[in-house]
Amino acid sequence: QVQLVESGGGLVQAGGSLRLSCAANGRTFSNYAMGWFRQAPEKEREFVAAINWSGSSTRYADSVKGRFTISRDNAKNTGQITVYLQMNSLKPEDTAVYYCAADPNYYSDFGSGYRGQGTQVTVSS
Repeated sequence: QVQLVESGGGLVQAGGSLRLSCAANGRTFSNYAMGWFRQAPEKEREFVAAINWSGSSTRYADSVKGRFTISRDNAKNTGQITVYLQMNSLKPEDTAVYYCAADPNYYSDFGSGYRGQGTQVTVSS
């Protein structure tokens, strides 16, 4: 069963930090790029960040560059991949449902491949 499971969302004040985690099946996604996208009410889906299969390359949306950091742990001994999104200096406009996603293409916007159920991030002003 293909699964991506996010955790770590919540309510935080502006200027605060949150770390999102995504657990993924290593046997399925070991060679996949992993990413995060978000969707706020009445707004279009927005790519946030991506990391390639080895963790050697990352890229970010301009709106989060310098504030968010994506990383991954390909823990081969456990058969599980964990992807993190460290979010610092959060702003109210970062409020959205955040989705973890997987795609063979590192340059994807991650909106059409495998994805999790999402985790809500709310930033109060």
